[in-house]
Amino acid sequence: MNPRQPVTRREFLGTASALGAGLVISVYLPGCGRPRETASTEPFAPNAWLRITPDDRVLVIVDRSEMGQGVATALPMLIAEELEADWSKVQIEFAPANKAYINPLFGMQGTGGSTSVRAAWEPLRKAGATARDMLVSAAAQTWGVDKSSCRAERGAVVHGSDRLTYGRLAAKAATLPVPQDVPLKAAKDWTIIGTPQKRLDTPAKVDGSAQFGIDTKVPGMVVAVVARCPVFGGKMKTFDATKAKTIAGVRQVVAISSGVAVVADGYWPAKQGRAALAITWDEGPAAHASDASIHRQFAGLAGEPGAQTRHDGDPAAAMGNAHTQLAADYEAPFLAHATMEPMNCTASVRTDGVDIWAPTQFQGSAQAMGAEIGGVTADKVQVHTTYLGGGFGRRAEGDFVREALETSKAVGAPVKVIWSREDDIQHDFYRPASYHRFHAGLTAGGQPIAWTHRLVAPSILARFMGPQAIKNGVDSEAVEGAIGMPYAIPNVHVDYHLAETGIPVGFWRSVNNSFNAFAVECFVDELAHAARKDPYEYRRDLLAKAPRHLGVLNLVADKAGWGKPLPAGQARGIAVWKAFESYVAQVAEVSAGGDGGVRVHRVVCAVDCGPVVNPSIVEAQLQGAIVYGLTAALWGEITIADGRVKQDNFTNYQMLRQAQMPLIETYILPSTDSQGGIGEPGTPPIAPAVCNALFALTGKRIRRLPIGKLT
Repeated sequence: MNPRQPVTRREFLGTASALGAGLVISVYLPGCGRPRETASTEPFAPNAWLRITPDDRVLVIVDRSEMGQGVATALPMLIAEELEADWSKVQIEFAPANKAYINPLFGMQGTGGSTSVRAAWEPLRKAGATARDMLVSAAAQTWGVDKSSCRAERGAVVHGSDRLTYGRLAAKAATLPVPQDVPLKAAKDWTIIGTPQKRLDTPAKVDGSAQFGIDTKVPGMVVAVVARCPVFGGKMKTFDATKAKTIAGVRQVVAISSGVAVVADGYWPAKQGRAALAITWDEGPAAHASDASIHRQFAGLAGEPGAQTRHDGDPAAAMGNAHTQLAADYEAPFLAHATMEPMNCTASVRTDGVDIWAPTQFQGSAQAMGAEIGGVTADKVQVHTTYLGGGFGRRAEGDFVREALETSKAVGAPVKVIWSREDDIQHDFYRPASYHRFHAGLTAGGQPIAWTHRLVAPSILARFMGPQAIKNGVDSEAVEGAIGMPYAIPNVHVDYHLAETGIPVGFWRSVNNSFNAFAVECFVDELAHAARKDPYEYRRDLLAKAPRHLGVLNLVADKAGWGKPLPAGQARGIAVWKAFESYVAQVAEVSAGGDGGVRVHRVVCAVDCGPVVNPSIVEAQLQGAIVYGLTAALWGEITIADGRVKQDNFTNYQMLRQAQMPLIETYILPSTDSQGGIGEPGTPPIAPAVCNALFALTGKRIRRLPIGKLT
C-alpha cells in the first residue's frame, strides 16, 4: 500500500445518499466539495471508497479486513470495472472506523460471514459508475461536446482522437454534482469482473512492506504479555510482582480485567516477567469442567425433546410405518482458530484521544471500546487496520484489543500486547462442541420417509450478543444447515438444546455449518448404505427439487470420475452442502496405512457461488477452506480437564503439513443466480466426504471427530 494524504473521520463532511439497508455510498471528503473549484493537487473523491489523484493513481479504500481471503483485490475490482479504470494504476488502503463503511449484512463495520463481496457487489459498482459518469461529464465540458459522444476506457475519457486521463480530469470532476442512479454495465461488457486478476497485496507481502498488527512500531512503545487465569471465567485474587520486577527490561506490572500485564522493553523480558509472577486465582465454577462432564451433559440433553426449529408432516407416525429404522449419534469437539499471526494489538490511550493498531475484523467495535476505556468520544479514537495473519472469526473478538487499551491507560504509554502460541490455543473462543442424535425411517425400497435430528450445542450468538439473540430457545445460527437439510423427505423434525458449558465459544470458519454438515452428510450416507444405493445416486435422486445442490453434486461426481476404479487400497466419499448462500460439493479420495493413519490423496470440489468476481480468489479460498476443514477433521480437538485446555501448541494441536496436502481440483459452476460468499463454504463438506470415503474403504463409520488413527 502506498502512503496518502491523511484524512481523519472528522474531515468527512456528511452523507449525500444511501442505498438499501442503510448503506452509505456517498460520503464527501475534503477536496471534493461542491460547488467550489478543487485545487489541482487534491484528489477527486466522489465517495467514501475512491480517490483519483492528478498523477492518475486510483486509490481504493478497502473497507473490509484483509486476512488472506482476497478482499483487497476483489473489492477494488468491483469499482475498477464500472470506473473503466486502468487496473495497473489501482492502489489500495484500508479504511478507518467510520459509519460510511458499515457492512449492510451486519449493520456494523466488520468482516466475516463470507459477506464482503456480497455486501459490496452493488454499492461499490455504483460508486465506480458514478465516478466514471462525472469524469465523462468533466471531459465533455472541457471539450465543449455532447457527453454522449464521449466514452471512458482504461483510465481516460476519449472523444474521437482526443483523450484526457482521469488524473487531468480530477479537479474539474470534483466540482460537478454527484449524479444519482447511474446505469451499471451489462455483464457481457465486463472486462475485469470475472477475470483472474493478480492480487494487489501480493507485492507488499513478498517484499515485506505489508504491515501486520505484530509489525506495529510507534514512538515510546513498550510490549506487554498478560497472565490469564488458566480456568475459563476465573479471576485474579492476588499477585506478587517482586520477582518479575527484578528481570532486566521489565518496567511495570499492572492488573487489568483479564489478568496481570507485565510491561517491558520487549517481548522476551515481558514473557520472562510473566513466568516469575506469583498469582492466586479464583478459578470459579468452571474449574470442574472436563470432557467427560461435557459429554454426559450433551448426551443427557439429547435424550430429551428440545426447542423445535423445523417440523414437516408427521415424523412420528411415518417412523412407525417405516420398513427400516436407523438411529445414530454424532459428536464434534471444540476447535481452536490457530491463526498463524499470534493475537496482538497496539494501543495508545491519551487524554486527548486514542489510537489503536489492530489486525481486527471489527473496526467499529474496536473504536467503541477505545472510546469507553479512554473516556473520549468515538471521533477521537483512530483505528488503524493492519493486515491480518489469518482471522477465521477469532479477530472478530475484542479481548486482545481491550487488553492493549487497558494496559496503555494504566502505564501511560503506547503498548503492544503480544500473545504466545500457548496463550492463543488455551485462551481462545472455540468452535462449539456438538452432539447430534438422528433417527430415520425408510420404505422397503430404501426411500427416506422420516427424519429427526436433535442438536445439542453451546450458543455463539448468546455469548456474543447476549440472551436476546435466542428466540424461543433457539440459536438460529446453531441450527444453520440442519434446518435447511435439502433432501426430499416428507416428514422432518429438527430440535435444539442450548448447552452451557463454561467454555467460551466463538465464530470459526463456517461456524456451525462445520459440525452440522459432518453429522447430516454422514447420516445421509448411512441411509444410502442401508438402502443399498450408491451414495452419489442416492443424494441425486433426493435433490430433484434443490437444483443448485444438484448442480454442484453432478459436476463434482463427473469431474472426480465417480464410479471409476481407484488404485487398490483407496476409496471415495462424497458430500454436498449450502453455506453462506453458496453451494459446494466435494469428493475425497482416501487410503489408510497399516498404522491406521489416514491419507487424503485428492479432493475434487465444485462450487456455485453465483456471479464470480475473481476466479483465482475463489479457487484459493476453496483450497484454504478445504485445508482448514481437513486439518480439523483429521486431528482438530480441544480437550478439557479441570476447566483447563490440555492443548498448548502445534505439537498437540496438529496442523496439516505440506507433505500431507492432497491434490485439490476446483470447478466453478457458471451461475447468474443470487450471489453467495466464498471464504467459508468450502470447509463444511470436507469432513463428511473424508469420513464417508473411510466407510467405503473400511466398512466402519466415524461418528466422532477427529478421525485420528483408525483402529
